[in-house]
Amino acid sequence: MLCSQCNQNEATVHLTEVVGDKMKKVDLCETCAKAKGVSDPAGFALADLLLGLGASQQVEQSTAADGGQISCPSCGFTQTDFKKTGRLGCSECYQAFAEGLEGVLKTMHKGTRHVGKTPKALRQVRDVSDQLKTLQKKLEKSITAEDFEQAAVLRDEIKKLQKRLSEMAL
Repeated sequence: MLCSQCNQNEATVHLTEVVGDKMKKVDLCETCAKAKGVSDPAGFALADLLLGLGASQQVEQSTAADGGQISCPSCGFTQTDFKKTGRLGCSECYQAFAEGLEGVLKTMHKGTRHVGKTPKALRQVRDVSDQLKTLQKKLEKSITAEDFEQAAVLRDEIKKLQKRLSEMAL
């Protein structure tokens, strides 16, 4: 079996990560294992295990491009601390390490902006409000184009949606 990092040498170190129902295996040759610090438990990057091999390197490369090691102004956390623990020190760390973390977060999640969950009732109100705004824009275009038949249909739909929206609010 070849090393999953360099794809040249025979893999001698085998790591397995289980997250939920998914299992991820990483096979490394002796050279790549030493380069990643796998043979030295103190130097091993826990962030690489948690976020995939190369995650902490991504953070290092982006901060090295800025001219050295960056630290959080609030808690003093450094990229080395992140590499070893796989965690950030405080909420301000996200701003301090933003450039390097963006790529890491994109691979872990759907995006880099938290959208959270919305209660069903509120989501329905938002959907109806969005439909209402869209119909009002179409109505304005129809009036401007002097398509009064279409405008009358849109006006009726808008009235129905406004009634529905007022019923939801109760």
